[in-house]
Amino acid sequence: MPKHTGFLEYNREEAAKRPVAERVLDFKEFEAGLPEDRLKQQTARCMDCGIPHCHTFGCPLGNRIQDWNELVYEGHWRKALDLLHATDNFPEFTGRICPAPCEAACTLAFNQEPVTIRHIELQIVERGWKEGWIRPEPASVKSGKRVAVIGSGPAGLAAAQNLARYGHSVIVFEKADRIGGLLRYGIPDFKLEKWVIDRRLEQMQAEGVIFETGVEAGKDLSVKYMQRSFDAIVIAGGSTVPRDLPIPGRELQGVHFAMDFLTQQNKRIAGDVIAKKEELTAKDKNVIVLGGGDTGSDCVGTSRRQGAASITQIELLPMPPKERSLRNPWPTWPFVLRTSSSHEEGCERLWSITTKAFAGENGKVKSLQCAKLEWLDKRENGGSPWREIPDSCFELKADLVLLAMGFIHVEHGPLVQEAGLEIDGRGNLKVDANLITSVPGVFAAGDSVMGASLVVKALQQGRLAAEGVNRFLT
Repeated sequence: MPKHTGFLEYNREEAAKRPVAERVLDFKEFEAGLPEDRLKQQTARCMDCGIPHCHTFGCPLGNRIQDWNELVYEGHWRKALDLLHATDNFPEFTGRICPAPCEAACTLAFNQEPVTIRHIELQIVERGWKEGWIRPEPASVKSGKRVAVIGSGPAGLAAAQNLARYGHSVIVFEKADRIGGLLRYGIPDFKLEKWVIDRRLEQMQAEGVIFETGVEAGKDLSVKYMQRSFDAIVIAGGSTVPRDLPIPGRELQGVHFAMDFLTQQNKRIAGDVIAKKEELTAKDKNVIVLGGGDTGSDCVGTSRRQGAASITQIELLPMPPKERSLRNPWPTWPFVLRTSSSHEEGCERLWSITTKAFAGENGKVKSLQCAKLEWLDKRENGGSPWREIPDSCFELKADLVLLAMGFIHVEHGPLVQEAGLEIDGRGNLKVDANLITSVPGVFAAGDSVMGASLVVKALQQGRLAAEGVNRFLT
């Protein structure tokens, strides 16, 4: 415990954000760090809570939060970094984009503001990079075994790094043109600048990990070839099939999946030239974002920076309460109203709205036909939990519609079909306790197993897959 009375003496202090008028002019990260003296005060708020729900319940990685808070408070930054890296391969990712379930489970969150765990984590790892403490850790002894990792998102990268440190030869195959998966193309630069990824990739390459881009497993590389050439295979391709909205007018130009929109902007920032006829831009357009989650929020922030005329975000569900309900007690994740940095930058948010049709002119979308919903306390005869309010239909102008309604499951393409992998009722890959699929020697991790989830959970799955592969090979 850093300081016995710290939680009584200091209030929670968030990391500073760049002013809205400034940050919407570029795609640079919007969050700045707390000065060291004030960060120390935040670590002092960590209390002697007996059962630290922050890491036993809240953090999928089991980060030793209380311990590294105390080390930072005492000035032992390098020891704090070592302890952080013991459970988290990439704290610079989670410290930027994790929604921090650890903070929701913090004991202080029972009736006060929780400790600023996520930002303390970020400050520890960035101090490590600044001081030169983070260096390659190649294995001292090689096993002679070869492992193929398919997919370079957070699960694939975590698995690859740990497998290389176990002494195995690792090749990561990525079908995109750059390494990083969701981190590279699904997260806007204003939340995660891509040099942060590149910095860690350099460390992994020095540890012996080989990266191959533009290679689609199951298509460019057959399953039989990989089984002959590698001693184990880890599938970490993610849950990439987006949820569609098959209503009248879906075929109109201007209706796109959110990930296509976000990916193109990230490519543009990376220096790629986008063909005019393929360009997706919100500039001077009335933008409608369907879906109220993180992906939808990212579309809002990206549209604002591109110069949208108006932005409206629509959610099917009712507006969440501002505080926990009695059915949502601590330390479970609080289902409450959240205002992201993108929302702060300006957009209209509509709740309990269903989209009935897209309307257009000359093949281009021009408006949405919507209706208001009433949510029912109980389903009648197992039917729908909501009903449309009579005479509540209305129209919204729309020049660009972005579908951000989540993802269904991993792609059931040549890789899954040729390997004969079993899938569960939700379309995810079936695995056992060691993350082995129905095919011996073939493992799976991350969203391909869980469905679309958090980066921190994908990292945990990648680490578990590496442990399972290492046991299998040794």
